Amino acid sequence: MWRGRGKGPELERLATLAGEASADAAVAMETSQAEGPEPPAPPATPDLTAAAFFDVDNTMMMGASIFHFARGLAARKYFTTSDLAGFAWQQVKFRIGGRETHDSVKSSREQALSFVAGKTVSEMTEVGEEIYDELMADKIWSGTRALAQMHLDAGQRVWLVTATPVELAAIISRRLGLTGALGTVAEHVDGVYTGRLVGDLLHGRAKAHAVRALAAREGLNLRRCTAYSDSSNDVPMLSVVGTAVAVNPDAGLREIARARGWEIRDFRTGRKAAKIGVPSVLGAGAVAGAVAAGMAYRRR
Repeated sequence: MWRGRGKGPELERLATLAGEASADAAVAMETSQAEGPEPPAPPATPDLTAAAFFDVDNTMMMGASIFHFARGLAARKYFTTSDLAGFAWQQVKFRIGGRETHDSVKSSREQALSFVAGKTVSEMTEVGEEIYDELMADKIWSGTRALAQMHLDAGQRVWLVTATPVELAAIISRRLGLTGALGTVAEHVDGVYTGRLVGDLLHGRAKAHAVRALAAREGLNLRRCTAYSDSSNDVPMLSVVGTAVAVNPDAGLREIARARGWEIRDFRTGRKAAKIGVPSVLGAGAVAGAVAAGMAYRRR
């Protein structure tokens, strides 16, 4: 979790701004999909006040989505493999040191943003679709996907909630047949990235703000909602809903879940846990700051 003396009020302001921006993006995207030529058929008996919220990295997907995306961008020469290694090394230092400071996240984010400033939203969205097919589609946890489908079958809406750029999160959500996504919102002007974020990363407390903001816009009763995550960083989000579920939990979340009586679901085998160890170390947490790597909210 982020630590920093004297920065609390400013970090909270940025977290709130990030959450509000993400909720606005999610509502706009949902409206756009509903107005499309073939909107999805509504459930027979919609449950309009209950919903489910799923973290992405190591919860819905093996490893970190932004790292898979960065790999795809590096393969397309958007930046070099040494730049990619730099993102990864920052994550190794964080995992070993056990501290994720706001300054370190800010540094990672700003380094990554420099690679997409000047790129267009449409170009990066098209690339994101390709990279999903190449590197992400086969990394979805079938057990978590089944949990999401359970909520859909009950007439509830299902959103992803992630520090990953909102447009990349929306691609993942759409491919899985979910309602939409809350993600980090990158600023753009006339469809071109500026290299700045709206607020900050959708991380930690910002996720909780986003869920609350979306609930207010969609008329959800948070006590009837469910949230799923693998990380202790998401305790704020898990704590704002009526039902919290730890999925493939890290050690910190497993301990908290046991103490609070939260359900624990673990879809990893020893073999799979070993296989995803490297991408989770290289891509989780602050590397989400590679928001930069290329996606942004397409403002209406």
